[in-house]
Amino acid sequence: MDPQRICLTLSARPNILVVCGRNKKRSRTAEHLFKNDDRFNIRSAGLSPKSDRKISEKDLNWASLVLVMEKEQKLKITSLYPYMELPPIEVLNIADDYEYMEEELVEILTVKINDTLRTVYAL
Repeated sequence: MDPQRICLTLSARPNILVVCGRNKKRSRTAEHLFKNDDRFNIRSAGLSPKSDRKISEKDLNWASLVLVMEKEQKLKITSLYPYMELPPIEVLNIADDYEYMEEELVEILTVKINDTLRTVYAL
């Protein structure tokens, strides 16, 4: 991780980018759940060209931490942007089995994202 990103992370709220396949269910639910959280900034994106909001270099430069739903998504990001110094990417291991804002998905995302932030940032 470059020193500028470390300084930004230590001095300001971290920027969390949540990514899934199409940015319709999992990552969009996560963004909705945490959009007013004072501990960090959050935005979501998808990896598919059909995504409502497709991941970009700008998103990755903005992010202090990227949360993906599946291991394959982490691999796809690293293969799409091999020339970039990427922020840390954490895999949440949440299958694409849920609808937007489905109660079980909300519970899983709340626990996994809070656990990850506690581990990475002590938030």
